[in-house]
Amino acid sequence: MAQVRIWIHVVWATKNREPFMKNKNKRIDLFKHIKAYAKEKEIYLDFINGEAEHVHCLISLACDQTIAQVVKLLKGESSSWANKEKLFGEGFEWADDYYAVSVSQSLVEIARNYIKGQEKHHQKLSFKEECEAFMVKYGFVRYLG
Repeated sequence: MAQVRIWIHVVWATKNREPFMKNKNKRIDLFKHIKAYAKEKEIYLDFINGEAEHVHCLISLACDQTIAQVVKLLKGESSSWANKEKLFGEGFEWADDYYAVSVSQSLVEIARNYIKGQEKHHQKLSFKEECEAFMVKYGFVRYLG
């Protein structure tokens, strides 16, 4: 049996960065649902959190999983569920894009704590600013002017 430990920090947002998930209790319900669905699909979702317009996940991929497959499953099913349940009213959608970076085993706890601290983190930094910093830090762009 293959023994694989590949940690991925994935971030995705609502379509047009609409703050659908402003209600913290409803947002938590969605995150619990995503976590349960991940378990059902044998996706190891270690931690999930976010704010009104985005989600952070810390995932450990299995040897037969790709980032694209996992994200497609989680985003697709969760938006369908949220709309069926009318969790955020009508028209809830995720944006098509997402960001994903690998996380070293030695930095998993730091990534987990960063994801846990989203509410406090976004008191200082908007999601747009967070995305720009993420893009620069991980080399997706050299700088944003």
